[in-house]
Amino acid sequence: MARKSYFVTGTDTGVGKTMVSAAILEAAASLGKRTLAMKPVASGCDETPEGLRNEDALILMKAMSEPLGYDQVNPIALKPAIAPHVAAAQAGRTVTAQRLVGFCRGLQMRPSDLLLVEGAGGWRVPLNDRETYAAMPVALQMPVILVVPLKLGCINHALLTVEAIRRDGLTVAGWVANRPGPEIMTCEQETLDYLVNHLAAPCMGVLPWLEHADPQILATSLNVNCLFEN
Repeated sequence: MARKSYFVTGTDTGVGKTMVSAAILEAAASLGKRTLAMKPVASGCDETPEGLRNEDALILMKAMSEPLGYDQVNPIALKPAIAPHVAAAQAGRTVTAQRLVGFCRGLQMRPSDLLLVEGAGGWRVPLNDRETYAAMPVALQMPVILVVPLKLGCINHALLTVEAIRRDGLTVAGWVANRPGPEIMTCEQETLDYLVNHLAAPCMGVLPWLEHADPQILATSLNVNCLFEN
């Protein structure tokens, strides 16, 4: 059974959740931990001879230490690169939190030290007309890792996301600052200092921007010990 399970979300879409997740997996592996990961719902999948495949899910598969089949890592693969609830509707499929909970519980039963479950977009991304993605980690009482991109507006987005996570009754286990591009934002250190002082959760690291992102290199900028405490 997975000893530690965490849900990875971001302040928005396109903030680097997958690369941060892969870096966390690599950092955990360097500590001798057995790791698993999944991206239950992925839109923007490519057609291949083996079926629909999502680049993010493939990155997670490469970074985790324990072998899994693609369908276990990404059980709901959707072709259009749009919001999951719209992509599912166009594909004639229904995505519910209960179904995602079932997929996650199945992986939680497999032996590992760490299971990461990567969400889609931000905390309130819809799954259907009634539920948001947040309903899944809430049902599982899964602590959350937040990815914050270092760009203008990130303080407001990070504070609002953390507020929503805690209002839903979950713990923010830690957060990672990610540089989304080669430019260093104006007053970056002041922004980091504010986030450290006001998010009331461990900062696990500040990831550099790499032209060719490599989770193993990014992992050297992380401290994941907080994920294995208690």
